[in-house]
Amino acid sequence: MEFIFLGTSAGVPTRTRNVTAMLLNLQHPTHAGLWLFDCGEGTQHQMLSTAFNPGKLDRIFISHLHGDHLFGLPGLLCSRSMAGNVQQLTIYGPKGIREFTETTLRLSGSWTDYPLEIIEITAGEIVDDGLRKVTAYPLEHPLECYGYRVQEHDKPGALDASALKTAGVKPGPLFQELKAGKTVTLADGRIINGADFLGPSTPGKSVAIFGDTAPCAYAVELAKGVDVMVHEATLDTAMEEKANSRGHSSTRQAALLAHDAGVGKLIITHVSSRYDERGCQRLLEECRAIFPETELANDFAVFTI
Repeated sequence: MEFIFLGTSAGVPTRTRNVTAMLLNLQHPTHAGLWLFDCGEGTQHQMLSTAFNPGKLDRIFISHLHGDHLFGLPGLLCSRSMAGNVQQLTIYGPKGIREFTETTLRLSGSWTDYPLEIIEITAGEIVDDGLRKVTAYPLEHPLECYGYRVQEHDKPGALDASALKTAGVKPGPLFQELKAGKTVTLADGRIINGADFLGPSTPGKSVAIFGDTAPCAYAVELAKGVDVMVHEATLDTAMEEKANSRGHSSTRQAALLAHDAGVGKLIITHVSSRYDERGCQRLLEECRAIFPETELANDFAVFTI
């Protein structure tokens, strides 16, 4: 997996940062996918500067309905259709995402020539495609807002082919069933349990992607033990009270959460437009003083998980 940040500014765009949007490129040899998390104004323009295009998207996850996370959606949907793409697209988001999408398309005389599914979510598991699952957690913000945990299923261990041959099992279709951990019955009546011939499984990768939020009850559960946590750091520690009053977090609070949840890496984003390059570096330093494994996302930054 890899993250491609398309917009990292909070509220309004700046000369160097667009408003919130991030791609998750699911690099899998047989079940690849491209997911978009939030879609602030200008997201499709940002994608033009990457190797990806809206036609490759198969899922879009919206954290909440504030404009800096949503206003790029109608344009992206229409451009995707005008490009002749016919691949289905599914949008997930809180209540209201259906009305917003359908109303903007209707009032603008627009439509999609591809299957478009809109799913209004509540907390809990919302996707399981067989390789990975996505769980939504409620956050603390003036509008209904969610964070998303993406968890790959564990990968089965290697099949001990030599031991199976010694047991009299010939290579062939049965190996595939045993590799999947199934129990099979041989021609001589013996029952072979595939799990007995598998090595240790490999834990799947996991990421936590927070929408806008002040510190909240489900934050640690959402991020517990993930390889990478993406979290807002809208304001610096000195402005923590102001951040919280508007449903946002400070640098200190993002870093403390990363520490308490035991994550592998913290990536901070959604930076207030009040901070220039030097100010952004100070935000990063504040986080690293508490949680050293912190990175600051800039527009078009790529992070491999």
